Amino acid sequence: MYDAIIIGGGPAGLQAALTLGRMHRRTLLLDAGTYRNSTVRHAHNLLTNDGRDPAELRRIARAEIAAYDTVEIRDAAAAAVTRDEGSLTIAVGDERLRAHAVILATGVTDELPPIPGLAEHWGDTVANCPFCHGHEFAGRPVAVINATAHAGMLARMLESVASAVHVIDPAEVREVEGSEGGLVLHLTDRALEVAGAFVAPVWRSRSDLLDALGVERQESGAARTDPFGRTSVEGVYAVGDIAHPDHLPGPLFSLAAAIAGGQLAAVAVVQSLVMD
Repeated sequence: MYDAIIIGGGPAGLQAALTLGRMHRRTLLLDAGTYRNSTVRHAHNLLTNDGRDPAELRRIARAEIAAYDTVEIRDAAAAAVTRDEGSLTIAVGDERLRAHAVILATGVTDELPPIPGLAEHWGDTVANCPFCHGHEFAGRPVAVINATAHAGMLARMLESVASAVHVIDPAEVREVEGSEGGLVLHLTDRALEVAGAFVAPVWRSRSDLLDALGVERQESGAARTDPFGRTSVEGVYAVGDIAHPDHLPGPLFSLAAAIAGGQLAAVAVVQSLVMD
């Protein structure tokens, strides 16, 4: 019986594992090896690690966690999670593992606008977060390829960074092509050269475990949680990009927020074990 099984090996799951390890709790982290930022080579806006490759962040985190004997990491996926008789059962291959708590840190996957050439530059000169990628285009023109109500807000946030901000309806973009200076957007009536572009991808949970467990969702589509990651299902926590705490307007898609969420959920797990 594990004290906790963490499903997902991104920043939220790794931080939860580190926190539980420091409290000498028997913990298993399952990492299927798929990450939302797999195309990103330089992650930003993370104190002491600004600009580091996300893969290197994960490597360093695993090395740090290895110092704690009660934490095991497996490169494997959880096929199913069920709750019965006061504990949770996790299916991993042919094994059935039991735990007092499960921390879901499975992340999300992005569906980009169907514009030819766009996906090839995703995570580099095409991004969605001005806090994580805006500074890299400083003093140069950028495009906001977005037809939602949020486009204006995003454009105004970028005005202090870029030399010019072009708001473009995705329907007007026929193709995106890489260039020496960044990108060339082939529009219906002209070609526009920019340093980078910001888009609003449609995201969805990478795993079906939330639905299988009957976890309550917010209108955003993410799991409804309290500030410590507790979901509507006893013993099940959600952290990182799949979590939407009640006190926030939506899920916070950032490395720092994911790390904070993983730590808080681990603290809540330890507290629940002590109370039990």
